[in-house]
Amino acid sequence: MKRRNVLVGLAAFLTAGCAKISKSETFTGLVDSAEKLHKGAQRMLGGGQALAREYTLADISPSFRGNGNTEVDSDDYRAHLAAGFADWRLNVGGLVERPLSLSLEDVRALPQRTQITRHDCVEGWSAIGQWTGPQLSAILEQAGVKPEARYIVFRCADSFGETPYYESCDLNDAMHPQTIVAHQLNGEPLPVANGAPLRMRLERQLGYKHAKYLTAIEAVDSLEGIGNGGGGYWEDKGYQWYAGV
Repeated sequence: MKRRNVLVGLAAFLTAGCAKISKSETFTGLVDSAEKLHKGAQRMLGGGQALAREYTLADISPSFRGNGNTEVDSDDYRAHLAAGFADWRLNVGGLVERPLSLSLEDVRALPQRTQITRHDCVEGWSAIGQWTGPQLSAILEQAGVKPEARYIVFRCADSFGETPYYESCDLNDAMHPQTIVAHQLNGEPLPVANGAPLRMRLERQLGYKHAKYLTAIEAVDSLEGIGNGGGGYWEDKGYQWYAGV
């Protein structure tokens, strides 16, 4: 627990205020160096596939707040919501041998993993919830990731202004056993505020990495040319790309 709290504190320290001063080349260089140190330290201490702590049913928080966008302001999303997401599709493409278009039923038909984990927000709050969904690795194996792929990009239905939300991770975190495409929270379908109908759970990283309202998964060899090249919506504004806890 002590190590986890130190890493959360480090991540919050590195992230806080980045958007305001990220134009400083000196500061950007320091953040990039610290991020690499953070990533290397986490994987050295815990191993590339070390598990995040899992909790018991008794530990689940009384409520699990929504954060960031808590709804999707589009007629298309509202139509999907009214229809119970019956026609929602999760597209898997990019550098894969077999592109996929999965319905919610397809996602639910895959082998499922249920895990009770702690969500740590960079704003300083935490909550424990039970998440259920297939491992991302199972979906990627079904699609057949090509050898040249290095990253997985997550596309989302929500946006901030005119900018669509997106996130990414490397293949190490993509293939981690606790990285799942969640469709349930605490045994119930995901609430809208928590990312219905699908959201990512990258249990070893801070909350902004857990993309909500998931529409597509894309295997790529580089993050350049995607958004502003930072690897995620908040990263494009100065947040660190690797936000391990």
